Amino acid sequence: MTNNETLLTRLKNIKLLITDVDGVLTDGGLYYTEDGLMMKKFNVKDGMGTRLLRDAGIKTAIITTDTSELIRIRAERVKADYMYLGVWDKENKLLEICESEKISPNQTAFIGDDVNDIGIVNTAGISACPIDAVDDIKNIVDLILTKKGGYGVFREFADLILKAQKNK
Repeated sequence: MTNNETLLTRLKNIKLLITDVDGVLTDGGLYYTEDGLMMKKFNVKDGMGTRLLRDAGIKTAIITTDTSELIRIRAERVKADYMYLGVWDKENKLLEICESEKISPNQTAFIGDDVNDIGIVNTAGISACPIDAVDDIKNIVDLILTKKGGYGVFREFADLILKAQKNK
């Protein structure tokens, strides 16, 4: 079996897609108004990816070290099944969700971009990163995607999972 066939088989078994936020759902940039209010830009294609996954019976989770209320608002808008802010021990949160959903870590996928994602990258069944992720992540993930963070990379990963599962 080739690596692509093995990867395809693993994608077919995914029941949960977990994402980081800054550098994945956003481009990592922070925008500040003159009044000191912070803003982040999210891509609507990623939001549609969440909906398509939900329609296919695949759960979604957001796990981030950030504590911004903006993320809570975005998670509610896209109807993410799970949302955890201010979490540094992401791999244990993945395991908690697995227990709640009665699934194996091998049935999870994760997309992240920076060194604070190393633990969960090594715990998830399949891992991916944006093309502009840091090298420490690029060196350990299963897939380096073609899009940058904030430019539809979550949707790219979601589409790969959905395509694999459509061809079960």
